[in-house]
Amino acid sequence: MQTIKVMIVDDSAVVRQVLSASLGEDAGIEVIATAPDPIFALEKMQKTWPDVIVLDVEMPRMDGVTFLKKIMSTRPTPVIICSTLTERGSETAMQVLAAGAFAIVTKPTTALRQFLLESAGELIHAIRAAAKANLKRLGPARPLAPLGPGPAKLSADVMLAPADHSQAMAQTTENIVAIGTSTGGTQALEVVLTALPRVCPGLVIVQHMPEKFTAAFAQRLNSLCQIEVKEAAHGDRVMAGRALIAPGGKHMMLRRNGAQYAVDVVEGPPVSRHCPSVDVLFRSAARFAGRNAVGIIMTGMGDDGAKGLKEMHDAGAWTVGQDEDSCVVYGMPKEAVKLGAVDRVLALKNIPEAILGRISRKG
Repeated sequence: MQTIKVMIVDDSAVVRQVLSASLGEDAGIEVIATAPDPIFALEKMQKTWPDVIVLDVEMPRMDGVTFLKKIMSTRPTPVIICSTLTERGSETAMQVLAAGAFAIVTKPTTALRQFLLESAGELIHAIRAAAKANLKRLGPARPLAPLGPGPAKLSADVMLAPADHSQAMAQTTENIVAIGTSTGGTQALEVVLTALPRVCPGLVIVQHMPEKFTAAFAQRLNSLCQIEVKEAAHGDRVMAGRALIAPGGKHMMLRRNGAQYAVDVVEGPPVSRHCPSVDVLFRSAARFAGRNAVGIIMTGMGDDGAKGLKEMHDAGAWTVGQDEDSCVVYGMPKEAVKLGAVDRVLALKNIPEAILGRISRKG
């Protein structure tokens, strides 16, 4: 098996030393170089280009965001941000995501050595996923999802009973679109949502993100889109021309009020190792919307959403999976296809048109 070549760029000698030692214990990873700042890193990269870069933000001579943009505009390479600044507020985090960071690991300001040692497994997992990322398909400046949680795997049963379809109307003028995505999803969602006109069905979306990220992400999309995009609040109505994004750290479930739909935003354990979980959202869509829904599963690691999409499919919803070529990580759609949950496989650029075409045919 070919080893993954990693470069560590951080002005802290402690970070470079501890990460080099921790990553070096994995037989599939080779730390080919370390650098105290991006200028030194660029010099070393002329000799050997890494498969994955672990990058700090605050450094001398050139900051990490500038370096990240430079990399993505010249030779797109998976970059994992490892910084204390991403915890101070969402602005820096959103900057690196918008610049194309693959994942974010927030370093604490104290007990750094111990944290790095304890987080080695998570970082190795991120590096392995990053090395498989299909970055070349999306061009420069791809915002991607931060690291997801990794607890025990629970099913959607802990949040909601399986759909019996008794609560889904046979037909209603209120149609909804449920979307689930993870790694690579922030850019994929931007492609889809910015292409939708003001007159479009209401959307409910789970993008794997931790707390404090989703609000800033929704605000950014809202500034770019014709439709309204907001972080969902408990009781928000799902309406035409609006996209509701599940808050990080909470589950979002669709419910029906008469012929209308709203969302419940609730606390709960991770489902399919994620909170929010796509499986939870999709199950609720199967239960309460049935054939009045469109389910879309897009780029992401793992299998969250695959079972839920199958439930939507079985309830009569029209279901779509993003194709492999346009996915950054072809994990979630692949698992959904395996289950027979997908009616149509589409390239990312064709998904907005498909949403509008399907809803207009139903109307």
